[in-house]
Amino acid sequence: MKKRILILDDEKNICSSLTYALEDQYIVFSATNPVHGLEIINSQKIDLVLLDLKIGKVNGLDVLKEIKEIDKNIAVIMMTAYGTIESAVEAIKNGAFTYITKPLSIDELLVTIMKGLEYQSLNEKVEHLNNELKERYSYKGIIGKSPAMQHIFQLIDRLKDVDTNVLITGESGTGKELVARAIHYSGIRRKENFVAINCAAIPDGLLESELFGHKKGAFTGAEKDKIGKFEFANKGTILLDEIGDMSLNLQSKLLRVLEQREYNPLGSNEVFEVNARVIASTNKDLRELMDEKKFRDDLYFRLNVVEINIPPLRDRRQDLPLLFAHFLKVYNDKLGKQVKRLAPEVEELLLKYSYPGNVRELANIIEYGVLLARDDAIVLKALPDKVRFNKLQSSLENEADSLLGLSLKEIEKLMINKSLELNNGNRKTTAQMLGISERGLRNKIKEYDLKGK
Repeated sequence: MKKRILILDDEKNICSSLTYALEDQYIVFSATNPVHGLEIINSQKIDLVLLDLKIGKVNGLDVLKEIKEIDKNIAVIMMTAYGTIESAVEAIKNGAFTYITKPLSIDELLVTIMKGLEYQSLNEKVEHLNNELKERYSYKGIIGKSPAMQHIFQLIDRLKDVDTNVLITGESGTGKELVARAIHYSGIRRKENFVAINCAAIPDGLLESELFGHKKGAFTGAEKDKIGKFEFANKGTILLDEIGDMSLNLQSKLLRVLEQREYNPLGSNEVFEVNARVIASTNKDLRELMDEKKFRDDLYFRLNVVEINIPPLRDRRQDLPLLFAHFLKVYNDKLGKQVKRLAPEVEELLLKYSYPGNVRELANIIEYGVLLARDDAIVLKALPDKVRFNKLQSSLENEADSLLGLSLKEIEKLMINKSLELNNGNRKTTAQMLGISERGLRNKIKEYDLKGK
């Protein structure tokens, strides 16, 4: 589908010549006065505007503001004479994509328009994602009816409209970032950026640049200025995920940001003010790290004004049925399936499973099951091997006392027989579970006179 461009210039000749140059590639509208131009924007889906800095007696900067009020995602390219470059720069500060100078070079104009439309498309995608995230990560959408989760919902409700620093703790996969997003997207900063950075995933030498940005030439490889996450999160929220992995040197610089609300990009003496809410999260015991002198006490107390501890999934099993239903719907929609339920033995198994990977692991298990399901139910053989093997382990652990006194061959026979029962006699699946070849399993079945398909 062709993109739609509006030319807004008080010179009819310019409107005509630009229309002629662009109409093969784009749907082009033109107007010689701002009122008509704004009427077009209100009535048509316009992707990009070529806007003259002076339209008769009207200042193009004022028109720019009105365009952005109608649709902030429209890319606006200012057209200006050489003598008004300062005004063009001011236009960029007010939301214009860039400016070009008259007389116009058509080749340069076409390249600039292409880049402007790429920018506009990216803005629309980001807005769509943000709208999706706001809906998805509203704390009322977090799944959980257990007392622990209800308490977390109450904390989110109290914290969402204040700027108190929050420390979110819990094992990997419990949903720490989900809670951080819920605080942001249900609060007063929801219209601004939410930025998450994993402190464990970025080498220490690069993490400072990621957080605070750098100036060109600040270090080897710094070929241009870089905006840091704190600047990108300005007026919004920044999540410092896995804060326990941050080096002591960088911890001291972060402490300054929290205490003085300012920082310097690498290689610069310029001071930037910080107006971002800071949320930190970790799966480590920060008090233990403090005892080991690996985490600063003063930073800990700055970050941990309010702590939200998310319990592991094994400690809130009453949430499991809700999560089963939630992820069934999610992955049915994603995979185009119609799996309506878990088979009784699967539900029994998943209600007892320990979930070392917490909610993230449960989501993966359900996705795997929905993908492999052949009818409207997830059955045992549609579960990952590790989950089915967990049932075998549990069964053998329950019979541990009765195993005492048996020979290794007798225990091996019992394990193979239990595995075959668990997999409905399917030899291929059983061999994969036991970590042996199908031929080896076939020999064992023959040796022990067992049954298998």
